[in-house]
Amino acid sequence: MARNILQMALPMTVAQLINILYNIVDRMYLGRLPGHLSLTGLGLCLPIISILMGFANLCGMGGAPLCSIHRGKGENEEAERILGNSFTLLLLFGGGLTVFCLAFRRPILYLFGASDLTFPYANDYLTIYLLGTLFVMIGLGMNPFINAQGFSRMGMMTVALGAAVNIVLDPIFIFALDMGVRGAALATVLAQGCSALWVLKFLTGRRALLRLRWNTLRLQAARVRRILALGTSGFVMSMTNSLVQVLCNASLQHYGGDLYVGVMTVINSIREVVSMPVQGITNGCQPVLGYNYGAGEYERVRRGIRFTTVLTVGYSVAAWALVMAVPELLIRIFNDEPELIAAGIPAFRLYFAAFFCMSFQFIGQSVFVGLGRSRSAVFFSLLRKAFIVAPLTLLLPGLGMGVDGVFAAEPVSNVLGGLACLLTMSGPVRPGADFPRGKFRPLFLPGLRYFPPLAGILGERPFGRRPQGREYP
Repeated sequence: MARNILQMALPMTVAQLINILYNIVDRMYLGRLPGHLSLTGLGLCLPIISILMGFANLCGMGGAPLCSIHRGKGENEEAERILGNSFTLLLLFGGGLTVFCLAFRRPILYLFGASDLTFPYANDYLTIYLLGTLFVMIGLGMNPFINAQGFSRMGMMTVALGAAVNIVLDPIFIFALDMGVRGAALATVLAQGCSALWVLKFLTGRRALLRLRWNTLRLQAARVRRILALGTSGFVMSMTNSLVQVLCNASLQHYGGDLYVGVMTVINSIREVVSMPVQGITNGCQPVLGYNYGAGEYERVRRGIRFTTVLTVGYSVAAWALVMAVPELLIRIFNDEPELIAAGIPAFRLYFAAFFCMSFQFIGQSVFVGLGRSRSAVFFSLLRKAFIVAPLTLLLPGLGMGVDGVFAAEPVSNVLGGLACLLTMSGPVRPGADFPRGKFRPLFLPGLRYFPPLAGILGERPFGRRPQGREYP
């Protein structure tokens, strides 16, 4: 079990790390331009980019685990129909988002914390980036279906190709052609286009076990509901991340100005880098857990969950120690202005104070999604960001903490949300627990049974309804 998870997780971890190079490289190059306004302008676009990724995850992370489960049952035809329906949904969402965001980008950017100084930079980047929305949707949303078939190395190549193109084109467009933020956006769009073409070539080729076929593209209501239900977790996580970024930028603009919006842009960049291995490991376990659950191998599922937990927590502690030890060095990767460094170091240490607790959230999310337990996945997606971080981001600065209150909201949410997720999923993982038929007990709140809405979410039968006609031991 551990070997299978590592075989999937390692290439996916590398792929996740490479994937974030799209925007990370942009930020590194733009941070070398005079001043910090270019970097701040790019940071204002991140909530919108998170929304686009959220819709891609809605289809990709919703459909891919279902494909794994059906493959485990030997139902490859149904798995292909889920693949085709997911692709159609990606095209519809991509087209609609492109039109909407282009039409309303000015009020959206000002709502998200732009000032008159930073708006031109944010607008230049976002306008070009939105023209490649379909590339983003296809590349990000369809790549999980490659991983779900066991071709994790091929999935890694998808993002590696795009990252390589972006790294080569960024300095040419930004500096050699003097395009600035527009050059960074154009390089990213072209890179994502290459990734999208790579994904489509593989999924329509002979090597794929599940292929993208014309007769599977027609939407079917029952399949769409299943895809959207399971993908809602990843979607909600991306949307709540976007919401928190908006609130952070707006609060920092109010209490600290453009400088602290730039500090948050650097912090988000570092967070993406250090958290990607956790996401890679936990996403890598999803196809393995889903396949074994579909095959009725429940003890193997338990072992997989325990192994993933130990691995991710161990990495998170090591990463947390590193980022807390050398914040200045990490900040200088993106910008070396003395005032940004002076403001960034204390903010950095405060924001990452309880980073390792966040791994519990990722573990729980992946377990719930991989095994089809959509309602619990959605609940915990909302818990940490929407129910804890967002209110604290608004409340703490007004209680006299100023900008420190914005950065302090994250460690509080990591502790509360991470532990709640861990304790809730711990019941069926215990040896001898009634895994297929029992319920995930909300151990952290025994009195939750007195609140029917939440009890209904957390007390559902594990991983959705049992397939009709199949008896579980």
